[in-house]
Amino acid sequence: MSTNVNLNPSEAPRRTRRNLYSWRGPVKNVCILISRRCLGSFPKAGYNNLRSNMDIVRKVMCQESTKFKRVWTKDSKSSISYVNGRIYFANYSCCYSSFIPTPQLLYEVPRYEKLQRIEDVILCECPLGEPLARASDYTSSLIAVTGHNWLLRFAADTGEPFEWIYLGAYRNFRYITWEVPQETLVVKSVQNATYADQSVIFYLAVFNVFPLSLVGVLEIDKKVFGSNVCDAMISDGLLFISHTPGLVRLYSFKNIVQECLQKEFVLGETSSWRGETGIVGRYPFGIPSNITLTERPPVLFEVPCLDNAFELGGYPWHYIITPNKKKERGTFHICSMEDHSLVKNGIRDMNCRTLTPDYLNFHTDSSERILHVGPRQIIVLKLKEIEGDALKYEVTEDFIIHAERVPEVNKSVTFTSSGRRVKKWIYEFLDDDPDEENFVIVEYEDELDMLVVVAVKQTEVDCKARIDLYCNQTGKLLKKFLLEEYWDVTYSHVVAFDRDTLIHIEEKPNRNFSCYVYKMCCGSEES
Repeated sequence: MSTNVNLNPSEAPRRTRRNLYSWRGPVKNVCILISRRCLGSFPKAGYNNLRSNMDIVRKVMCQESTKFKRVWTKDSKSSISYVNGRIYFANYSCCYSSFIPTPQLLYEVPRYEKLQRIEDVILCECPLGEPLARASDYTSSLIAVTGHNWLLRFAADTGEPFEWIYLGAYRNFRYITWEVPQETLVVKSVQNATYADQSVIFYLAVFNVFPLSLVGVLEIDKKVFGSNVCDAMISDGLLFISHTPGLVRLYSFKNIVQECLQKEFVLGETSSWRGETGIVGRYPFGIPSNITLTERPPVLFEVPCLDNAFELGGYPWHYIITPNKKKERGTFHICSMEDHSLVKNGIRDMNCRTLTPDYLNFHTDSSERILHVGPRQIIVLKLKEIEGDALKYEVTEDFIIHAERVPEVNKSVTFTSSGRRVKKWIYEFLDDDPDEENFVIVEYEDELDMLVVVAVKQTEVDCKARIDLYCNQTGKLLKKFLLEEYWDVTYSHVVAFDRDTLIHIEEKPNRNFSCYVYKMCCGSEES
């Protein structure tokens, strides 16, 4: 798609320049956006400098003359990770920056003796406008859990270690996630049958950040929550407990801490626990499990669902489940958290015949919308109040994105030249038939407000992936381009789109990994 760009800022309409102080809708002229950026932000403006810059990037990207070119490739025998403009190799001991035109090495350090193998990481960035206790807190960092039960915080750009916290040897901790983004994190243990205390099946260690401090370590005990507990996690102040028959229960984590915290521990201070004395967070004392329940707390909410697939979101809160029956697989229900009532048009089913199932989840753009993604179409749904009844909600279709496919023609009945009627056997193909175009990955680029869709079609001689960029508000196709490398549908793929950069990471057999980096090129930069 081409975009008209005025090369001379003075040619911008005077009327538009007079209205720079107020937002009057989307601006299509790049030069006007550049003029706004020079003047800066104003109290009455509904935009800021970053948003103005991203508008410019998006408009330049959507021009026909703009191409995406593969500028860098690197193979590895260990897993590759991409985190916010940084590509990590060799268990995070080697880092490349992808912000520049061609990725360059940021740091390469020997593996720390205590680091061993990193199992999981999250990116930690300081809040804006808040004074922090230590200078290192202002630095972007990664918080990682290692195979030897260490919690490590190190600089994202240099690899310099800031903090080591020993979690303890009573269980293997392997997973880390945000309980509240950039405020509270949770480190989760694996379920391991080799431990003597079989009633406690999970431990959840909760920390505050800025500075890193301990909230507590919660035991998930089968004697308290039931013998059929199969999973547990903490998010947004709620404790989620999953049960094997297909049941999810929610509890208040705040109330559990207030009522069941046996002793407060402070990292770095000497303390005693059950006859042992040591420094909290140091080896070998670690962090004791100090939140123990003797009876099940009050249940805030429970719902049966297939495979314990439960998604919570929207405002007011709604949830998405598949009813706990095998025949309902592929059918999704959108219900209100308040009374379990099904919203109007809340049963969604694509009727897909696929090897890879479709999925339904809340959009990550905080718009209260819902994405229903299948191999042949992407449906963006809107959750809104029913007119005349503010307490009831309905689901409507915002827009639909269709894969490029040849329309199906029913040729079960044909006629010969003499007019004789002939019936033919028709074989039904899967919706994700590799001979047809299929959607395999859908991501959201928040700064450009785009949906990034990977479409794949396999032929007898080749299999190429195409990147489609859609407007997140309207579903309009803005840009599409092919990836240069062969796309093997049997490999595991990760695609990340960050401003003017696309990262493609694929995992091949025998733990062979490859990373491909594409950059936006304009005009002469293409050559």
